[in-house]
Amino acid sequence: MDDRDFMSVALSHAKLGAGKVNPNPMVGAVIVRDGRIIAAGHHDRFGGWHAERAALESARSKGVSVRGATMVVTMEPCCHQGMQPPCAQMLADAGLSRVVVGSADPNPLVSGGGIRLLEEAGIAVEQGVLRDECDALNEIFMRYIVRRTPFVLLKYAMTADGRTATSAGRSRWITGEESRRRVHEDRNRFAAVMVGVGTVLADDPMLTCRIENGHDPLRIVCDGTLRTPLDSALVRSAREISTMIATCCDDDRRIRPYRDAGCEVLTVGPDSDGHVDLPTLMRVLGGRGIDSVMIEGGATLAWSALQAGIVDKVDAYIAPKLFGGALAPSAVGGAGVTDPADCWRLVDTTVRTIGDDMLLEGMVEYVHRNH
Repeated sequence: MDDRDFMSVALSHAKLGAGKVNPNPMVGAVIVRDGRIIAAGHHDRFGGWHAERAALESARSKGVSVRGATMVVTMEPCCHQGMQPPCAQMLADAGLSRVVVGSADPNPLVSGGGIRLLEEAGIAVEQGVLRDECDALNEIFMRYIVRRTPFVLLKYAMTADGRTATSAGRSRWITGEESRRRVHEDRNRFAAVMVGVGTVLADDPMLTCRIENGHDPLRIVCDGTLRTPLDSALVRSAREISTMIATCCDDDRRIRPYRDAGCEVLTVGPDSDGHVDLPTLMRVLGGRGIDSVMIEGGATLAWSALQAGIVDKVDAYIAPKLFGGALAPSAVGGAGVTDPADCWRLVDTTVRTIGDDMLLEGMVEYVHRNH
């Protein structure tokens, strides 16, 4: 095995922190001596040990010396005092001879400082091993730690002719079981999911994570005029699962029943169309440590989010089905662009098969015409 192989193992450990460490990154580490792994660890919960310390403690519990060994870690060790002590200093004190790093840490409190501390301690450092894979694992953290607003994913499922429901409004199910499971995996790793009130009225969703040992994200409804039914599944379950209604309504008499039901009601000023101002909402969420939001519907919210410039990435699940229907809904509503040059373009795209469906993923490129 070489550094790339060991980094792959470290990545598999890092993924064990999905949905548990936000807004921290998922990080895994392995300690190697004479070509074999002698200890491993990962960051398993927010506020808990970082991966480097977890690996060192694993070695200590086995009575294994790490002096002169190599640590392979998916992200640059931190060099500042936070909820845990600086990992880079811990590695220097442990007597490691070499550290192999995947991603650089964009946190302004680190940003190369961890590497410098290791090198000043006489430790050989190899950087950028499986960097693309390590960066991709923490696409949320990479943006949140710099902007302090959530990474926003726009997710939708549609047929091959671009319909998100039939002309009668029925959408269960467009995609197959494998695609739907992946959506639940994303709900597990995202801090929040968000829908418009139209989706609540049409589908009455729960928006929970239905995978074993998964975590339910914060559920957010954008509801400018406070039309969410008090007997909706979201409101009825608000005492058990965190639920926020973002609204432009400031009438306490209308708000109180939702709060009594366990919902948080956040009053946000309107945008130019009278809807919840999404950039303001993102700043509030970011200030609370909500590092990621997955938008799951509907078409009006998707259009508003793109217009507001808050969408970072699109996941479009495409089923090999044709619904037809001139009035059947599509994924993005609103007025639409009038000139193809004004489109939002997806870049860094990938296309893969999930069961019978296709998944198109891409980052949103904003230009002056559309944002």
